[in-house]
Amino acid sequence: MADKQPLTRDQMGAILAQRIGKGWIVNLGIGIPVLASNFFTEEQDITLTSENGVIGYGGLAPEGMEDPDLVNAGVQFCTLNPGGTIVHHADSFALIRSGRVDVTCLGAYEVAKDGSFANWKTVDDGMGNMGGIGGAMDLAACAQRIFIAMEHTTRDGKPRLVERCALPVTSPSGVNLVVTELGVFTVQDGHFVLEEHAPGYTFEEIEAVTGAPLVKSPELRPVSV
Repeated sequence: MADKQPLTRDQMGAILAQRIGKGWIVNLGIGIPVLASNFFTEEQDITLTSENGVIGYGGLAPEGMEDPDLVNAGVQFCTLNPGGTIVHHADSFALIRSGRVDVTCLGAYEVAKDGSFANWKTVDDGMGNMGGIGGAMDLAACAQRIFIAMEHTTRDGKPRLVERCALPVTSPSGVNLVVTELGVFTVQDGHFVLEEHAPGYTFEEIEAVTGAPLVKSPELRPVSV
């Protein structure tokens, strides 16, 4: 049997980037999602928008080339593409609330089989007091698609893909795609569909750590990154 190789965070970011369409306006959330900014191609012609008012940013800034005035929503130093701009916080949210964002990519604690998800907390974890709902609720309500990137289980092994969210939900529906270290899942008709699996993992092994109905795609294949 092939060695099991869970996907790395960078690979998960690359998968998100692969699934984003040409010319889309995209919001990348804190954590794994923002790593997708390093993997877009010039041909994709993506416009990245951040809640803090950076429109048209690029990948993360290389070490030694950081601009202290240019960060993404995760307070990471980033680059600015030609034609990019800085706008007022209110204008950034006006862009979000107008429905112009084609996809928002977010992290989450849980995703349920009905497409609802929970991704906020009320306690500061020591990372710059970034608790609370932030812009996720606006993005979830107004973006045309929701992609989630997260770990497949909690630290004590409990599933994060669940029948019903136990935590307060950010949105009661809308998740289209979930990427974890074990594979790529779509949400369809009240269940999860495994579309791609991490190297060395079987459908049965992934199903065993998933807390909701899981269906095997007819075209199930290894992850391609």
